[in-house]
Amino acid sequence: MSGREGGKKKPLKAPKKQSKDMDDDDVAFKQKQKEDQKAMEALKARASGKGPLGGSGIKKSGKK
Repeated sequence: MSGREGGKKKPLKAPKKQSKDMDDDDVAFKQKQKEDQKAMEALKARASGKGPLGGSGIKKSGKK
């Protein structure tokens, strides 16, 4: 019995993924996604500082 056989076996390494070549459409799409993400982050930052968006509060009916 050799010393390496005991204990936990190491998992096999997964083969490296090939980096596919991106054409102009893919590059433009990725750029647009990044810009949209930045815009959403800016909107979230602005919205978090304020209270409720309605602004009118609880409306009471005129009935008594």
